[in-house]
Amino acid sequence: MPFKTLDDLPADLTGKTALVRVDLNLPMHEGRASDLTRVEAVKPTILELADKGAKVLLLAHFGRPKGRRHSTMSTSLVQGDLERALDREVMFIPEVAGPVVEQAVGILRPGDIGLLDNVRFWPGEEANDPQFASAVAARGDIYVNDAFSAAHRAHASTEGLAKLLPAFAGRAMERELQALERALGSPEQPVAAVVGGAKVSTKLAVLENLVGRVRHLIIGGGMANTFLAARGVDVGQSLCEHDLTETVIAILNRADSAGCIVHLPYDVLVAKEFAANPPSMRIVNVHEVAPDEMILDIGPQAVEALADVLKTCRTLVWNGPLGAFELPPFDQATVALARTAAALTQDGSLVSVAGGGDTVAALAHAGVADEFTYVSTAGGAFLEWMEGKRLPGVAALTQ
Repeated sequence: MPFKTLDDLPADLTGKTALVRVDLNLPMHEGRASDLTRVEAVKPTILELADKGAKVLLLAHFGRPKGRRHSTMSTSLVQGDLERALDREVMFIPEVAGPVVEQAVGILRPGDIGLLDNVRFWPGEEANDPQFASAVAARGDIYVNDAFSAAHRAHASTEGLAKLLPAFAGRAMERELQALERALGSPEQPVAAVVGGAKVSTKLAVLENLVGRVRHLIIGGGMANTFLAARGVDVGQSLCEHDLTETVIAILNRADSAGCIVHLPYDVLVAKEFAANPPSMRIVNVHEVAPDEMILDIGPQAVEALADVLKTCRTLVWNGPLGAFELPPFDQATVALARTAAALTQDGSLVSVAGGGDTVAALAHAGVADEFTYVSTAGGAFLEWMEGKRLPGVAALTQ
């Protein structure tokens, strides 16, 4: 996956303006960001470019304004959070192109940072309009993309600019692409994938891609119920997509043909109500689920067997929890297997790459988010990568 990084730039960028696509779509609470993870991710790129003497102009979206200005979606709302995280002053620029930006670039000194307004205020962004991209590019000398989370969008700020200016991957993008290459591009064999979550229907493309690429496919969450039901197991009142039986059988057949072993639980935690620590909770064989019970987690024997599977593998890709991890004790399988994966990673015997919103939360809950090889905070982009799709923002950097 050949792409240029900040290492390919001169040591001195004085006199140059860098247009840097970042993800500043931060969760807000009472006027301030409640989580600065995305800012911390792009901080090294911003500071490195500034320290090399470039004038750094940040391009970002904030919410979904659909091509119109909204005061509640201006990137000015995150200016203060950005300044605190960077420990630098940041000039807010209420446009992305034209005389206002030109004037701001004239005011900025080498090493200064400017924050352009929400790039999605202009219809040309999501339309990837070449004229709009040219207008934005006119103020820059180089383009840096450090927003993998938006790389699955063919927008002006993610793809269009890369065709108009010398294009480079930022440090966060570089780490992400290297991790993904190690996980599914050219991984050490054998490879295991954990795919969990509520519904098979949302991850059909992921499953269809993985069965041809991994040795072990571990299915958890509500998805496992659909697979069990397709194999003739009565899953009682469990969350289940019974209409996908034929699709699941086709996936299982493809896995067989490809030499991929699909792992489904044979013992499970069930309850009659969806609540924390319900008195009706019990551990049963999958063939013993009562008609009024719901499967809410994988059982301890299955988890132990899955841990043994991971010990035979060199690479792990993880997306989605194994059970209803928000409610104890239905977090047990996710926590136990995540801790096994983390321990193997720390021993140096496993490369572990995880991603997706629920996955990040589940690994944090297990206390191992920092012990995996790489944890991606990108939701849609990570999922599309697992589906084997071409990501326009990545492809633009490799051309």
